[in-house]
This record gives sequence, structure tokens and C-alpha cells, in this order.
Amino acid sequence: MIRNLVPLRCEDCVIRHRAICGALSGDDLVRINRIARQKKYRAGETIFFENDDVNYLGNVVSGVVKLGKLLPDGRQQIVGLQFASDFLGRAFKGKATCYAEAVTDVELCIFPRKPFESLLNEIHDLSDRLFANTLDELDAARDWLLLLGRQSAREKVARFLLMIARRIPYIGCGAGEDADAIRFDLPLSRADMADFLGLTIETVSRQITRLKTDGLIEVEQNRTITVPSVSRLEAASGQ
Repeated sequence: MIRNLVPLRCEDCVIRHRAICGALSGDDLVRINRIARQKKYRAGETIFFENDDVNYLGNVVSGVVKLGKLLPDGRQQIVGLQFASDFLGRAFKGKATCYAEAVTDVELCIFPRKPFESLLNEIHDLSDRLFANTLDELDAARDWLLLLGRQSAREKVARFLLMIARRIPYIGCGAGEDADAIRFDLPLSRADMADFLGLTIETVSRQITRLKTDGLIEVEQNRTITVPSVSRLEAASGQ
């Protein structure tokens, strides 16, 4: 359900320089600003369903979006997560190949499909940035295939926590003066983590407990994670 739809001013956007719009300036920025609008979704709301005809694309301004596919028996596989500055949707293909759901409260900066595709054809810097982002996503998908196929359950959970820590805003340092320590809220449930990692819920919970016992993470209220040493967690992840 759409909570709000208002014009956006690109120059005030907190993620512009990290998103595809960061390639634009001057008149080109004015052109994309004219078609940009804001949409807000609450946690748990569906942004679009698989096979929907989606008439817009956009940037994630804040929050976390999960992308997934459903099997005929109702099981799901989470195939991707998108964070602030990531691009949601596929240009020049209107039918959604997966569903998108807000994991947390989400704000999107959306562009009507046809006007945006026209800008892609006319502004080479914009199309080049989108192409580069697409290649980055392909590289990330290949890395994730390696993780799913070859790494242990412990390595999978450790690497997942590192990915989240690097992509969402930190609450702050959880270990005094240690610059290698970070603290963040885990946006996904244990069930979603299991779907994403190809593990059972029990295995995810067991590995989190073991990482905690080994002093690699601290867990508060089941969701707030402190990593006392990022380098130690990286070692546990197989990186």
C-alpha cells in the first residue's frame, strides 16, 4: 500500500551520489527531478508481485527490500536484498521476474517507466551508470553462488552478517574506542535469513549462538548485533 506520493528535490536527496542519479548534474539532473516521486511502504508490505506489470522503477532511499520467488507449494526463496541507493526494477522489461517486499519501512524514489527509459536513451551518463550497477549486481550474485554452494553454515551466517553490517546504517560503535567494532539492527527474521542462505531456521539460530559463544558477535533483544572485531568475523566468514 502506498503511503505517500510527493515530488522530490534531487539536490537534497541523501543517497543521490551513491545511486544512479549520481552520474547526473545540471540540466540532466533537472530532467530526472521532474519525473521523480516518493513512495513509502511499511514493513511487510508488498511493493510488487512476481509477474506483475510494473510501470515504474526507482532507487531505494531508505530501508531494506527483499526480492524473492515463490514455488508452487508455497515455499519461497529470497534471491536478493536491496538497500539504500540500490536500483529497484528492470528497465525495458515491464513484467516483474520476482516479488519485492519491504523488510523494514521503506522509502523509494520512483520514476515512471516510459519517461525514465527515454532518459536512458538520451543521457549516456545515466545509462552507463545503470549498466555499471547491473554488472556489480552480477558480480555479487556470482560471489553469492560460491557462498551457497561451497561454504559452511558458519561461514554463510558470518558473511551474511558482514553484508548487512556494511549496507545498513550503524547504531554506533558497540565496543568503546575500538574502531574495528560496529553495532547494527538486523532487519531480517531468522526465517528470512534461512530462506536467503539455504539453511533451516534451527541451523541459523545455532550458528548465531556459536558465533556469540566464540565472542565474534553480541546479540541484544534478538535483533541488535554488535561485532567487536570486524576482522575476526571476516576470518570466520572465509573472506
